[in-house]
Amino acid sequence: MTIDTREIYVTALKNTHAVEMQALQIMERQVERLQNYPEIEAALRRHIEETHGQRDRLEEALQSLGDSPSALKEGFLGFVGNMMALGHAPAQDEILKNAYANHAFENFEIAAYESLLVIADAAGQSGHTTGFQQSLREEQGMAQKVRELIKPTTLRYIELTTDGQKADR
Repeated sequence: MTIDTREIYVTALKNTHAVEMQALQIMERQVERLQNYPEIEAALRRHIEETHGQRDRLEEALQSLGDSPSALKEGFLGFVGNMMALGHAPAQDEILKNAYANHAFENFEIAAYESLLVIADAAGQSGHTTGFQQSLREEQGMAQKVRELIKPTTLRYIELTTDGQKADR
């Protein structure tokens, strides 16, 4: 049985949608717990809004092909996203671990969109590429923002910790 490029494209759309749903779970759990890092909170809140738009663009592309997101993938990755977000909660340096994980995850999403754009082109599905390019730029912007915040976040963590304050989040 052979798989055509349209099927590959649909699978890529579903996979990318599931990744975005996982990202939402991770960011929403982190925002709920943030207390001492307003710059990170603001960046996450802004990116949560962008991610809703990314999700909508992916759903629109799937609907245009007569398909829909995968409930199984969404459920599993949503659960994993919640566990990932809460996995660092007991750590004294939760904020730092979240910063590292966020940086890695944003770069994962960048790769997913770069691949999706290649697959869309190979499948002759250019109708949504402008939206996916926008999503890619948003992911690149968030990856850059997370990277820029690593140093000030680490310095704030050190400051709070050495002052005897709760610095984990």
